[in-house]
Amino acid sequence: MTGSLDGKAVVVTGAGRGFGAAFAAHIAQAGAAVLVNDIDGDRAEQVTRDIRDAGGRAAASAQSVRDPDQADAIVGRCLAEFGSLDGLVNNAALYHEALPWEDDPDRVRDLVEVNVLGVMFCGMAASRAMRRQRSGTIVNICSEASSDRPRSGVYAASGGAVASLTYAWARDLEQVGVRVNAICPPPRTRTMEASRRPDPDRPDRPDRPDRPDRPDRLTLACSPGRASALVASVIIYLLCDRSAGITGHLVRLLGDQLQVVGQPAIRCGELWKVDDVAAAIDGVLPTPA
Repeated sequence: MTGSLDGKAVVVTGAGRGFGAAFAAHIAQAGAAVLVNDIDGDRAEQVTRDIRDAGGRAAASAQSVRDPDQADAIVGRCLAEFGSLDGLVNNAALYHEALPWEDDPDRVRDLVEVNVLGVMFCGMAASRAMRRQRSGTIVNICSEASSDRPRSGVYAASGGAVASLTYAWARDLEQVGVRVNAICPPPRTRTMEASRRPDPDRPDRPDRPDRPDRPDRLTLACSPGRASALVASVIIYLLCDRSAGITGHLVRLLGDQLQVVGQPAIRCGELWKVDDVAAAIDGVLPTPA
């Protein structure tokens, strides 16, 4: 991995802990200068020190992605520190679980402001700098976008919003030399585990049932460190020149597989009667057992 990002400067948001910190470290090992952003400034500074101690280049930023002026400041700090902005990894996110009738509006607002508006504000700021350079790459992290994880409707909706944003921005920015892709990694994080609550109505229901027909339920069957390294490899690939021309895609990590998300085109015949529709879809979309 070393050297594939030589000479580039990359911002990683939400990089003070967990996967974000690991992404920042791997990106630095690949040769990039990294702006480590996290609202917890002490953690951002620690990750920055760790990268420097390992021989990498890094600087810290404690601005909040949910504020447009502070998002501008994140980009400005990278430009001032390293002279360019070649990549943005929109990783900062909140997570909570709740049933729809129990959800708290304030928590919902917080999640949407970070997970959706934060991606928008940082992407808008980055796109202005990248447009001037006529180069750059944005990688959005939208974990389990549009999934049906129980008690996580708002979180899933935020991921779906980021996925849609990725597709639209890719079309807008392609003409100025900027690529936009997204990654949907399924592994659990400490934030998710801390937010997880048992289902009192179904106490014996496994949280993530082993359903071979439901690939979105799969997790990376490895340690957290190994999982973060696998996700980081995909991020680095999308940031580096080896992926030139690849834009507007959502890549999902499913166990030991990568899935580029797309919608199947199904030929349905000319009359489109109910039987025609059933025959066309049968075997393509999963049906209940």
